[in-house]
Amino acid sequence: MTSQGDSVPPYAVSEQLVVKGEELYKRRCGGCHSLDNNRIGPRHRDVYGRKAGTVADYKYSKALRNLDVIWTDQTLDEWLVNPTAFAKGTSMGFRLKKADERHAIIEYLKSLSSASSANAQ
Repeated sequence: MTSQGDSVPPYAVSEQLVVKGEELYKRRCGGCHSLDNNRIGPRHRDVYGRKAGTVADYKYSKALRNLDVIWTDQTLDEWLVNPTAFAKGTSMGFRLKKADERHAIIEYLKSLSSASSANAQ
């Protein structure tokens, strides 16, 4: 155990993790999503802290329009593990099995969000 002065707060995120998340996002998510434009899926800038299904100019599935969820670390992680179990009827079938990859992508998306992590967790 480290002394109190040596410990890193649990919310501290390294720049390296965010860079890894950006690389993974481009590889794993970039086929359907972009940060600033709707594509097959909705744009993702400011997704962290946003209510699911609320990008005004994107046509969501009924499952996402009716989902009463704010995208946080926990909800994004659960979504990425199995979107069809998280929101029955969603059109997103992609799953991200590796927890470290999900974590990096979530931290990357969080770094691009105007939502405060304290308010969104």
